[in-house]
Amino acid sequence: MEGFKAFLMRGNVIDLAVAVVIGAAFTNIVNSVVKGIINPVVGAFGTKNLESYKTCIKDPCVIVNGEMDGIELQWGLVLSAVLSFLITAAVVYFLMVLPMARILAKRAAHDKAKEGVQETLEVSELEVLKEIRDHLVAQRGPSTGAGTGSHPTS
Repeated sequence: MEGFKAFLMRGNVIDLAVAVVIGAAFTNIVNSVVKGIINPVVGAFGTKNLESYKTCIKDPCVIVNGEMDGIELQWGLVLSAVLSFLITAAVVYFLMVLPMARILAKRAAHDKAKEGVQETLEVSELEVLKEIRDHLVAQRGPSTGAGTGSHPTS
């Protein structure tokens, strides 16, 4: 039970559950857009319902006693599903993937610039310390010797 509890309490399981719920709600939105907007626009050039497009490949394609007599391809259903997929993919890409990629690129550029500034500061600090050291050595004079640890007495 401890392992199962640890599995459930991991952050990615909760994130996945939220993603599934949001995805289900998003699917309803996309289906509504396809049925409410795309299908009527396509229907302006033919029938009013995209899903009613079909082709009879074995005659006669008529309903007899509640059953289809003949074989028909319902390619309108497939076209509707493809449009739903393309709309979903476009919305996910343009509203989620592309903005997130831009945010991550800006963050990476900012981190790289920040790292460059930090390196510059470290180099600048090192240069200042070297200048201070050289100035102190110059103040001691050449007679005492640098780095001997002895201090000149005046």
